Amino acid sequence: MDYKAALVNGVGPDPDSEKDSNSRSDGVTSYIRQVPVTVQRKPFLQPEDDVRLPHAGTPRANVAATYEQPQGSQAGNWAKEHQNQTVLQQHCDYFDQDKDGIIWPLDTFKGFRGLGWNLLLSLLATFIIHIPFSYPTVNGYLPDPFFRIYLKNIHKTKHGSDTGTYDSEGRFVPQKFEDMFSKYADDKDFVTLRDVWNLLKGQRVVADPFGYTAAALEWLATYILLWPGDGRMKKEEIRKLYDGSIFYEIAKEKKHSGKR
Repeated sequence: MDYKAALVNGVGPDPDSEKDSNSRSDGVTSYIRQVPVTVQRKPFLQPEDDVRLPHAGTPRANVAATYEQPQGSQAGNWAKEHQNQTVLQQHCDYFDQDKDGIIWPLDTFKGFRGLGWNLLLSLLATFIIHIPFSYPTVNGYLPDPFFRIYLKNIHKTKHGSDTGTYDSEGRFVPQKFEDMFSKYADDKDFVTLRDVWNLLKGQRVVADPFGYTAAALEWLATYILLWPGDGRMKKEEIRKLYDGSIFYEIAKEKKHSGKR
């Protein structure tokens, strides 16, 4: 019997059953069969005998911690060198090449060119990023005439209809990141475009066209950046995208190969 038929007939996973893999001895019930969406989108639950990611729901200020990488990005001494930046600031660090905390549109354009994007895509990405996201980061009430982005206020650019992996202060929430794969991915090690489509629909907030559009464009940019040959965006690559370390890796590869 398939799952939908099981629901119709009133059978299937029972959160109160000890045999149910999603029932826990600590009394946590994460879904109920009377509400199918809670069964279809099960949240991430660590094995009770292997809690390698303690306090998964607690935001990490400066480390993109996941179940597989609870210490975040350690390669190249990344975590230590960026310990004074939030994970969202780390995500933007690559585009701030002079490290003055200010990203000019030209910085963004050059950054995307360094990632192998062509002239048209780099220009388009620069406009899409700086026009809506510059103003929230300024200190006062007047917009920046040069559409610069100020990293100290980058947390103010958080929008709705996203995964919630970044919180409103720019920290990284492991539970939300893991939920993304647990709820929407057929395989917990990667996501496909179909998974992303389901994610966008599932995370969409009512009356939020800006947030939904921004989330869709961000995932489109992610796919273009990673450009997986098999159509699978790996979980570890996405994690490193959140803390920005993958930008440096890709830029280094493109510089050596000379490909765009």
